[in-house]
Amino acid sequence: MEITAAMVKQLRDATGVGMMDCKRALAETNGDMEAAIDWLRTRGLAKAAKKADRVAAEGLVGVATEGTSAAVVEVNSETDFVARNEQFQTIVGTVAKLALDAEGDAVKLGEMPYPGTGHSVSAELTEAIAKIGENMNLRRTETVSVSDGVVSSYVHAAVKDGLGRIGILVGLESSGDKTALNALGRQLAMHIAATNPLSVSPDDLDPAVVERERAIFSEQARESGKPAEIIEKMVDGRIRKYYEEVTLLAQTFVIDGETKVADAIKNAEKDVGAPIKLTKFVRYALGEGIEKQETDFAAEVAATAGTR
Repeated sequence: MEITAAMVKQLRDATGVGMMDCKRALAETNGDMEAAIDWLRTRGLAKAAKKADRVAAEGLVGVATEGTSAAVVEVNSETDFVARNEQFQTIVGTVAKLALDAEGDAVKLGEMPYPGTGHSVSAELTEAIAKIGENMNLRRTETVSVSDGVVSSYVHAAVKDGLGRIGILVGLESSGDKTALNALGRQLAMHIAATNPLSVSPDDLDPAVVERERAIFSEQARESGKPAEIIEKMVDGRIRKYYEEVTLLAQTFVIDGETKVADAIKNAEKDVGAPIKLTKFVRYALGEGIEKQETDFAAEVAATAGTR
């Protein structure tokens, strides 16, 4: 397979590794981008795939809470200028409230009646596109509910109440004091905004993700030349460290920088007056997973002017 300059640049942007190493990685993996990232990581050239560097979608994340339920939505636009538009902000806020009844189904949410218009949420977005002059779409939604407890929320980089660039929901089951419970939930939500855990506990992690990490750790350990039984212990140790980095309950609580999140929740039971169980969390970061479309702005201007 031909390794193009664009492929090399994509891998470099994703990993921060030099051009020649990226070209070699792609050659070794027959142009498979994910395999090339793993190849670089195995050799210590790229500690992590910085996929976030390639994310570039604008708009707003909206959060709404009602009783023991809460919803989060992401509505995208082409530029951050639209996110400052009052009409767009009103739409996202309204859609977030409607999402409480959508049960995490974006299609269902798009078909729901938009208040005071006689048409659907999707139709309202279509009308807004015509008025504002920029493409928009309802990308995703999710809900969190508890039977007895609270669903706490936090919005980072907020432009208005419940609207911003990162939205977090945290479900806490407990029969204890709801005010104290919500205070804990907000702290946990702020922690999640900062650390971006993959799951609540190791049991919730995608097995495929764990196996991928184990394969990388195993290859790195084998290069040490140590006996097989030592290598196995090294890999197990790396996996335990990996769990501490990516699972919420095993992470160090950023609020105090010392306590594990699981212990922080246990300690809070004294103030709440009852056992606490963290049932679920959701973290939406604006534009995550959407590849940036790179354009040659100078070429566009020249083409528009008729010089090319």
